[in-house]
Amino acid sequence: MESEEDESSHQNSKRSKPINDSQFPSTSIQDSTFTIPNLPEELIAEILKRVPVKSLLQFRCVSKSWLGIISSSDFVKTHLSLSANDKEYKHHRLMLSFVQPEYNLKDCSLGSLLYGSVTEAFDLDYPMKNPVKSVWIVGSVNGLICVAIEENDLFIWNPSIRKFKRLPDSRPTLRCGYYFMYGFGYDEVHDDYKVVGIFCIFGAGGSYDVEVKIYGLKSDSWRNVDDFQGGVLLNDSGKFVKGKLHWATTARFGEYNGWDIISIDLKDEKWGKIEQPCYEKGNFDFVLGVLEDNLSVLCNYHKTRADVWVMKDYGVKDSWEKMYTISCPNDPGKYMFSPPLCMSKKGEILLVFGSIFMIYNPSDDSIRYPEVTNFDACLEAEIYTESLISPVLQNEPIPQQQ
Repeated sequence: MESEEDESSHQNSKRSKPINDSQFPSTSIQDSTFTIPNLPEELIAEILKRVPVKSLLQFRCVSKSWLGIISSSDFVKTHLSLSANDKEYKHHRLMLSFVQPEYNLKDCSLGSLLYGSVTEAFDLDYPMKNPVKSVWIVGSVNGLICVAIEENDLFIWNPSIRKFKRLPDSRPTLRCGYYFMYGFGYDEVHDDYKVVGIFCIFGAGGSYDVEVKIYGLKSDSWRNVDDFQGGVLLNDSGKFVKGKLHWATTARFGEYNGWDIISIDLKDEKWGKIEQPCYEKGNFDFVLGVLEDNLSVLCNYHKTRADVWVMKDYGVKDSWEKMYTISCPNDPGKYMFSPPLCMSKKGEILLVFGSIFMIYNPSDDSIRYPEVTNFDACLEAEIYTESLISPVLQNEPIPQQQ
């Protein structure tokens, strides 16, 4: 990854250079054997909206008019909407994080994983890549992915167009003995992408303080957020649903007998709580997730099964519905389920069991394991949509990857 011009992740050496209109007529490419049909611009735009991002990056060099179409904000938004709502998942990919044999990020086609026979995972040349530094995925929205390297570096990255934005340092100053979690989402009202950092700072006798900061891409700065109403965070990254980020919390550090679901609204930065479903009795672990744009809860009952609850009408307690009960396969107790990642058009759900992908079919209670090549045990998986959304603001310098 190098600069704004270095956008193709697979054919950098064969990348076309920008072409001036003077180099060729607006209706033809330099190759005289190919002539662009003389179609209305509106029809060309409708066709291009359904073209993959990788091809669009190349098509920008066809003519000045095509560049104008593909670069317009309306086109970028419409292309994203069509791609995101495609249930064939042709424009969706899974980003995977690994810790063995070294820290790494890979990705694979979601559509191939669900509907194909064999899927290949590809190594990613992500910003600030270092095989000895831990890397984890904070979240994804609109094709942008927030990634953390160790505890020092955060960046917002669009791997489809190979642009990224490194965030300023957010850690509390002159403090030690703390842990932190992040969340990433989109403030639709202000058209701003935001990262929320929650830092739990330990004191004497088991006491702790919580400091919350929020970053806005437009301002490129962090601000403190008051009135935190949670406790000790249980889950990793915040789950983005309906314009809000969500975490599971418990009252005291090391105490897991009771928990709450807290949220922060990215448009007004107000805190709230989500009422939970009426769980069945038993000893289970509690994990938040997102399924079909709805908040979900996965309950891992030790050595037996997992229940998946989905909030069908956001904010309404009675809309919680237990959608699935999945029995533990093979070696119960050794592995645990992840929250479901997505649902196929056939009603199957994709999730991770231990460190491998698993597809569960609720219609016949069957399980299958898709084959993925170049794939070791993954730590986490995050779906993202290929898009043209840029994390770099207009007229802002584009960073060079070292």
